[in-house]
Amino acid sequence: MTDETPRPIKRTQEEKRQMKSAARLYAVQALFQMETSGQTPERITREFETHRFGAVYDEDEMAEGDPDLFRRLVDDAVVWQARIDQMTDRALVAKWPIDRIDPVLRALFRAAGAELVNPATPPKVVINEFVDVARAFFPEGKEPSFVNAVLDHMAREARPEAF
Repeated sequence: MTDETPRPIKRTQEEKRQMKSAARLYAVQALFQMETSGQTPERITREFETHRFGAVYDEDEMAEGDPDLFRRLVDDAVVWQARIDQMTDRALVAKWPIDRIDPVLRALFRAAGAELVNPATPPKVVINEFVDVARAFFPEGKEPSFVNAVLDHMAREARPEAF
């Protein structure tokens, strides 16, 4: 008799890194979708994990995301939203409070802020990762530089000991 229990997939460090990067991108998309549709975090999380992680659409394969990081970012962004939005407001020019900026950037700052308030990832890694996410959404714009400056300010406030 053979053992039918599936074995866990052994992933390389690069595959794990790519899954974390994909989870960050998906978290931004999920937070944006939550804000625009009014759906609950639970419903959005389930939808993304079922229909986006590793899904194939018209021969385009979606990246496999790290579900634990994805859930943590979405959940923490919701739980800590007031704190994260206040940090973001302090990093923005006074004439541009968070409710006046692009909703994709607002979702990005909330996802990044959720990771910054959790000490699991070094702040410089968080900044680099979310600048890359900004490049994915705004490949031709100045937004990645803007994101870098705002996240640097937020990181120094959230985790001053890391600088």
